[in-house]
Amino acid sequence: MPEARRILISQPLTGEEEWQAVKEPLMTGWLTQGPKVAELEKAFAARHKVKHAYSCTNCTAGLHLCLCALGVGPGDEVIVPSFTWVSSANAVMYCGAKPVLADVNTTTYTLDPAEVARKVTPRTKAVVAVHLFGLCADIDAIKAAAPNAAIVEDSACASGASYKGVPAGGLGSIAAFSFHPRKSVTCGEGGMVTTNDDALGAIVNSLRNHGASISEEQRHAGPRPYLLPEFNMLGFNYRMTDLQGAVAMVQLAKLDAFIAERAKWAQYYRRELANIKWLRLPEQPDGYGHGWQSFVTFVDPASAPMPRNDIMELLQARGIATRPGTHAVHMLGYYRQTFGYQIDDLPGSRDCDLHTMAIPLHNRMSSEDFAYVVDALRQIDSQGKNQK
Repeated sequence: MPEARRILISQPLTGEEEWQAVKEPLMTGWLTQGPKVAELEKAFAARHKVKHAYSCTNCTAGLHLCLCALGVGPGDEVIVPSFTWVSSANAVMYCGAKPVLADVNTTTYTLDPAEVARKVTPRTKAVVAVHLFGLCADIDAIKAAAPNAAIVEDSACASGASYKGVPAGGLGSIAAFSFHPRKSVTCGEGGMVTTNDDALGAIVNSLRNHGASISEEQRHAGPRPYLLPEFNMLGFNYRMTDLQGAVAMVQLAKLDAFIAERAKWAQYYRRELANIKWLRLPEQPDGYGHGWQSFVTFVDPASAPMPRNDIMELLQARGIATRPGTHAVHMLGYYRQTFGYQIDDLPGSRDCDLHTMAIPLHNRMSSEDFAYVVDALRQIDSQGKNQK
């Protein structure tokens, strides 16, 4: 019997080049943040057209650094979309500030600017604009809705994405990216903070290294080995390793090719699944450069042949992994208990939580894999029509 097909929701494309890249830091003995990380930061800044890029342990740490650099603290409010990974809101809590959850546009899945305008108060210090699934938030409209707030780009999913010709990472005051394995560029874990603001960049650079006044590289390369850095602020150990930096450098060089291939197959999905009327497909609005980190559909509960979860179980039985797009933060236990949110408080985010479905889209998939996913969804559609 032929082996059953198994298509993962996401799988990083790594191989010999990444394996070889790890050898240099292993052989030199410089394993923590060092020359490979510095090389990655320079290349990442150039690709995303920003002045500064600072690596860190992961995107959650990056968001924390962004908010700390902006001076967010107790008494402040930060507007965050509810339909996002929980870390977008958690980072605000780490600062002792209050995350004010706002609803999203159910077509783009990104922060609704009208909701931002409704949630702004004199205490609003920042807005976290999440570029979800590789599509940038409507930054100009968000800035107009909250003109006195700093814009923090949660660019976890947005390496290589753009808005009106400007790459993600340079659209707001400061941004954080992820190198998690489900992202287009990965090194296992890891993140990057970008900004065009010199002062914010200097704070991030210090905060990620315990608040040190000079970096480890500067100290080790200096002529006075007895000197230790001064510590004038309370910082964190959010440094990336050179092992990760070496792998991420190889991955970053492939980013544009990765996105181009994903875009090709995203259009294939859009074309081949267009006749399934109960399955709303993601769009790429004019002026947006989509990063296609995920291909997230919306299962219309009014016309689908069965509930979304049943569809996901059928696909799983056929070897096709799916996932909800993400969760609605206001529906999670901690946020309900802490702030008293009810499930229906943010109906757009609620509906996205209950009805979105990501289908496989990654650079290890073959043309046969994509055709298999399409065929499985068409079969479910046909079965539903035959039952009516």
